Order: sequence, then C-alpha cells, then structure tokens
Amino acid sequence: MRNSERSFARRIDLTSLQLFVAVCELGSIGRAAEREYIAASAVSKRLSDLEAAVDTALLYRHSRGVTLTPAGESLLHHARNVLYGLERMQGELSEYAEGVRGHVRMHANISAIVQFLPEDLGAFAKEHSQIKIDLQEHLSPDVISAVAEGTADIGICSLASGSDNGLQSRPYRNDRLVLVCPDHHPLAERENVDFDEVLDWDVVGLHGGSSISLAMRGAAARAGQPLHQRIQVTSLDAMCRMIDNGLGVGLIPDRAFELMHGVGQLRAVPLTDAWAQRMLSLVARDFDTLPVTARLLVEHLSRSAPQVPQALQATP
Repeated sequence: MRNSERSFARRIDLTSLQLFVAVCELGSIGRAAEREYIAASAVSKRLSDLEAAVDTALLYRHSRGVTLTPAGESLLHHARNVLYGLERMQGELSEYAEGVRGHVRMHANISAIVQFLPEDLGAFAKEHSQIKIDLQEHLSPDVISAVAEGTADIGICSLASGSDNGLQSRPYRNDRLVLVCPDHHPLAERENVDFDEVLDWDVVGLHGGSSISLAMRGAAARAGQPLHQRIQVTSLDAMCRMIDNGLGVGLIPDRAFELMHGVGQLRAVPLTDAWAQRMLSLVARDFDTLPVTARLLVEHLSRSAPQVPQALQATP
C-alpha cells in the first residue's frame, strides 16, 4: 500500500461511514440520528469530518433533508461494500470460534450446481466437516469475473473456446446438451437432431449471458438463421415447465434433464453438433497459491473429473 493510500485509510472512520449510509438511506440527519441513537449534532460533525477527509462535498443539505452529490453516490456504493465486507468477516471469524477451520468462497454456473455439485460437495463435507463452503450460482462469465477479481477463490463454469481470461483452469466434468421438447413434438421421435433444425422452432432459453444461450446464438449466426428465443427463464426446471406447456423447445444438459425427469411429458433428443459436447472447468487465479482449504476442495473435485474426450481437449 502506498503512503498516500495509508494516509487516506487512516482518515476514514468506520463509524462515520455507518452514519453516512444511515443518512443516505433515510434522507435526513435527524432521522438517522434517531435510528442510530446519537445526537444529530454529532452526526452532522461526523459528516463534515468525512467530507474534509475526502476533500469534497458528499451531501446537498436543504430544508427537507439531504440528497447525495455525485461524489456522495460513489462513496455510498463503496461504503456499503466496506461495511458488508466487515459483516462477512465478523461472521466468518465467529464461525472459527465455533469450530469452523476454514472457508472456501466458490462460484459456479447452474449446470454444475444442478448436475454434479450436490454429490461432490456433500462427499467433501463428510470428509472435512470443519470447512465451510460459501457457494453462489452465477452465469459463466460472472464466475470468471468473480475469480479474476478475488471475490471467489475458485469457480466452475464453461469456458469459451480460445478465451484468454488470465485464469488457470482444470477439467471438472463433461456434459452434453440435448434438445428437450414435448412428447408430441415432431422432433420427439428422432434419435438425434442437428441444431440447424431446431432453429425452425420457438426456443425457451436461459439468461442471455448463460453459456447455453451464447452457444445457441453463435450456432444460429454461423447457420445464417435467426434464433427465435421468445422466452427466457432463470432455471432449468422453469424451462422444462414452459416447454411442457407448448411454449417452445430448449437445450438442457443431459444429466440435468435426467435429474428433473417427471417435470412434464417431455423427451430429450441428443444434438449432433460438436459444440453440444461441453467441458465444465475449475478456474482459479493460481491453484498453487490458493488457501489450504481451497486446495483441498480443488483436489477433491479434480478426483471427480472423468477422462476428457479427445474432442474436448482443445477447449480451454
């Protein structure tokens, strides 16, 4: 940390940040003072000191209360992040006192969470009951960003072919995308289907930034045809319910469909396209420098990884 950064950190008082956030949320110094059980004059003094520390005005003061300046809006964002980080730190440290011996922050995409992680993390928890795993579901691009920024220790996601994100990766699991359609659909009796044929039908898709949606859009562009994605949902079971009610067809990982069997009268038809065979990857900034607890989890998950098919070995 540079000297200027140390000096700035010393000038910022956490209590003042808490009071600043309270004033912003309530729009009034008086109401914030009541909520925080402190004199309004003391709150006003704290805010003035905070403005002096950052050398700019943070609030517009008027008869109806206060509103944020542009600098105040920026500080509010950062102050909330700082205070949230302190809450997380307090929570984690209190768990150490209760017997927890480590935390692993992990982000993963929906395909990994639905298909593989319940069993894999359950087995890990039985072997390492004193290690807590904080798992969050995110889209693959967001998983990569979280690991790159240090928000997550490790991630599991689908990596785009040829991507250069500066992260290290290891194979985790393979899956294959299948076309899901109602039993009575014209494609339901096929042994397999090319994605080009799927483009003739309305598609129920996941988030626009999901790896499946990105793969479909890329394939449609290569085929020179539009992708008729009329509906987007946030979960695979919601997608199946939409498809079962005649709102289109969709692509789902094969094991996820098997696990959700019974959602409706649906049929899964394998795709012949090479990109439908996917590899889910473990990602980290540097596997060798991960905390011991995270390395234990990576080793456990790596043991679950099957032999990578030759067709997938070129995929980062």
